[in-house]
Amino acid sequence: MTQTVLSETPAEGIRQITMNRPDRRNALDRVTYQGLIDALAAADADASVRAVVLTGAGGCFTSGNDIKDFAVAAATGVGAEIAIDFLTAISTAKKPIVAAVEGFAVGIGTTMLLHCDLAFAGRGASFRLPFVTLGLCPEGGSSYLLPLVAGSKRAAELLMLGEAFGPELAQEAGLINGVADEGGALALAVEKAKALAALPPQSVALTKSLLKRGSAAAVAETIATEARHFGERLQSAEAQAAFMAFLTKR
Repeated sequence: MTQTVLSETPAEGIRQITMNRPDRRNALDRVTYQGLIDALAAADADASVRAVVLTGAGGCFTSGNDIKDFAVAAATGVGAEIAIDFLTAISTAKKPIVAAVEGFAVGIGTTMLLHCDLAFAGRGASFRLPFVTLGLCPEGGSSYLLPLVAGSKRAAELLMLGEAFGPELAQEAGLINGVADEGGALALAVEKAKALAALPPQSVALTKSLLKRGSAAAVAETIATEARHFGERLQSAEAQAAFMAFLTKR
């Protein structure tokens, strides 16, 4: 059985975590979410790891939550909580996380970037927050964090209209630090992770903790509040119609 999350060491002190469902554009199902949670926990527990690089296989970051899982959660009310567990894990991770984005970063594929310390995208990357389009609502603390980094008008545009946008706008909106040539995001992310790994680790960890200190409680509360509304929206006629239309189209 193919591992849906790969962990490797591309350089000393660097743990690379790769979402590995390229045939599904690395869509996140329950097994993949659990793999990500476990990989982040293992990196935090390993003293030899100084920085984490998060990326996707096959030239794609992630197309977001697996719609089949969404449909099951909508029908049964079971299964959506694993995504919240992942968001809690990435938002509270102790080691610095550097994201490398190529191809699609959809839904949680974009909101998780708000919890990475650094993020870089290839020039061909495409971002989208289609929650309203799917009859849902923002998740991952994005209704709190995105206005902080992007401004309220830009956040409303991205979260309410749900239109696709490119890496230049993603950088302007504070979702990524920089844009690499297409296919070059991972190399740039590893380079930055190496720079972090070369620094005094306790100082890096303390700086990360202090940067998050002012917003940690608000982020946790927002993730929980969004999750409650998200669960309710999964059961809505709007969401179920959107999932059915998506699956039928596919």
